[in-house]
Amino acid sequence: MPSIFAQFDIDDYDTWKSSRFDADPAGRKQAAEGHRIYRGVDDPSKVFIAVEFASTEDAKAFRERLLASGALDNIAVKVEPTVVDIADEATY
Repeated sequence: MPSIFAQFDIDDYDTWKSSRFDADPAGRKQAAEGHRIYRGVDDPSKVFIAVEFASTEDAKAFRERLLASGALDNIAVKVEPTVVDIADEATY
């Protein structure tokens, strides 16, 4: 399943989550299948996001809307939103 992965450093997670991520300025909820947000165990300011899409085209189109939306302005972007697809998978 195609996804967009990104990594940010967030000073105040709760504020960022409610005022930036949940505000959904690029229309993630209309375009994506779902998302996961991960936080560093030893450094919770490190935030990793995975957003899943039905197609690579949907993921690429959303990435362009996200970049154009200004939603990433004033955020410490460590890894720019990148469209990826599963290369290998296993369950243990």
